[in-house]
Amino acid sequence: MMKIKYFRDKVIIVTGASSGIGLATANLFATLEAKVVMAARSIDKLEEIRAKMPDPTKVLCVKTDVSKEADCENLIKQTVEKFGRIDILINNAGISMRAMFLDLDLDVIRRLMDTNFWGTIYCTKFALPYLLESKGSVVGVISTAGYLGLPGRTGYSASKFAVRGFLDTLRVEHRYDGLHVMVFAPGFTASNIRNMALTADGSPQGTTPRNESKMMTAERVAQRMAYGLRVRKNEILLTPVGKITKFFTFALPRFVEWVEYQMMAKEPESPIKKK
Repeated sequence: MMKIKYFRDKVIIVTGASSGIGLATANLFATLEAKVVMAARSIDKLEEIRAKMPDPTKVLCVKTDVSKEADCENLIKQTVEKFGRIDILINNAGISMRAMFLDLDLDVIRRLMDTNFWGTIYCTKFALPYLLESKGSVVGVISTAGYLGLPGRTGYSASKFAVRGFLDTLRVEHRYDGLHVMVFAPGFTASNIRNMALTADGSPQGTTPRNESKMMTAERVAQRMAYGLRVRKNEILLTPVGKITKFFTFALPRFVEWVEYQMMAKEPESPIKKK
């Protein structure tokens, strides 16, 4: 059972809050009586979600494109003006891709880095003084792709590696300041991120190549994130496959490369050719 008292009245910012893990996380914290700030590009969708929450007066919606520095600064400014503090920042907003680097328009990688990496940098930079004051938490939602390079996902893996490197360093810089930094890697989760994944020319993929019904739900992921925040974990890597992959990446790197190549090549209409 989740302990409601821990999150009650904590001010929690969630980026990418209009769908998937972000939406499930915002909903969970709202039920745990936190003050939730929902950030996403679609303000209309956020307001629809807000109206259905247990106490809409404790929810703030801010139109935010995290790839824009000014939007991230405004997100933090509005949060502090509304609630007076920040206790938790969850950098969840992100986009994916699926294409061979050989065929990839370089603008696709720029878009992924702007959203996944720079979005985390911008929001964390502006929120950090308030998080240090509250001895709060900053979370970066990455992926197993932040631990090993996934073929057909060069830009995605690069951005997630970068987020992990940034947050691991931030943790060391502030190890005596009471700041909690958590790298959170959920693995394959049932969400719309694969539907919106960019193809070689930057257009959305439109459909998922995987069976979403067999994946961990976004709601379960949100519960695990809340647990990690409550006990102030440095890192959470969900799913047995993810944990095993991380271990064998260091122990048997060539074997892991072979396995991941074969696995990604089996996806429907995969850009990777099966060998």
